[in-house]
Amino acid sequence: MIKKSLYLSLLLSFVMITSVGYSHHTLDHSPEGDETTARAVAEHLQEISVTVHATPTGRYSRGSTEGSGVVVTREDENGEMINFVWTAAHVVDILRKTRKTVDPNTGQTITVIEFDDPTIVTEVRERGRKVGQLTFDAIVIKYSHPEHGHDLALLEIRKRSLINVSAHFNLSDDPLPIGTNLYHVGSLHGQVGSNSMTTGIVSQVGRVFFNKVFDQTTVTAFPGSSGGGVYTQDGKYIGMLTRGAGETFNLVVPTRRMKKFAEREGVLWALDPSVPLPSKEKRSRILVESSSNNSPHRGSTIEDDEKIIERLESGDFFIRFERMEKNK
Repeated sequence: MIKKSLYLSLLLSFVMITSVGYSHHTLDHSPEGDETTARAVAEHLQEISVTVHATPTGRYSRGSTEGSGVVVTREDENGEMINFVWTAAHVVDILRKTRKTVDPNTGQTITVIEFDDPTIVTEVRERGRKVGQLTFDAIVIKYSHPEHGHDLALLEIRKRSLINVSAHFNLSDDPLPIGTNLYHVGSLHGQVGSNSMTTGIVSQVGRVFFNKVFDQTTVTAFPGSSGGGVYTQDGKYIGMLTRGAGETFNLVVPTRRMKKFAEREGVLWALDPSVPLPSKEKRSRILVESSSNNSPHRGSTIEDDEKIIERLESGDFFIRFERMEKNK
């Protein structure tokens, strides 16, 4: 018999989106048209929503986690479609590793942060039934610490031209009116609840926790929703679920905060399709994690790892699977 321990936490993983496959400028507002539009939006949100699995490698790996993500698709200089995924940093935090090395420029010892590959899972359905799933490796190209940063992560799927649709972001600096109807699509309770769609409203804006701004929503969410997108009824992505305290008290990293982070870190192209996509070579030189103390290649120094892990295990909205052990 296999024993599996689950840690249900209050942080939700985040997903990204760019353009939708229909025009919200030419919607048919007749009763029949509204129903058709709602179906088109729901179908689109299904297509851009994925599950993010994080299983570290190595002798001392610490189990695994599951969360949600949203796909952003951009065309590169060679005409290939490149798929990126926005998710919450605490979903992939378990993949983070450090090693000591000597900076060749200064001769000082520095700590380099690296990541194992997360796994992106998308389910395939035909005639109202799941018929399989597709699994692909991804690279963590940008990470903002769950505790000291914005709890955001940007992934790049290694497989080219996997998904040909993309999310469309609301990049306005103004918050949505309280009472605005919303959708959430995420992997509620992990892969078992992948691509679950729930509804709710904007219940408050501008909440400040941990010195960061969040909007509050009543969309139903459970552990595994971390990193999942929250959308207006026309399918625009307005933020990522990252924290919660109950099924309908949930906090969203709004796109207005995501935009500021992306501008500062040089990844605005993952939100705004009008910003050119950097070449593969330039993307490979992006520092995965920024730090005011060190700037080693693809990493930086972060302290108190064990304290962060302890906090995440005790109160965040994602699912942690401890290493499985056989009962004797």
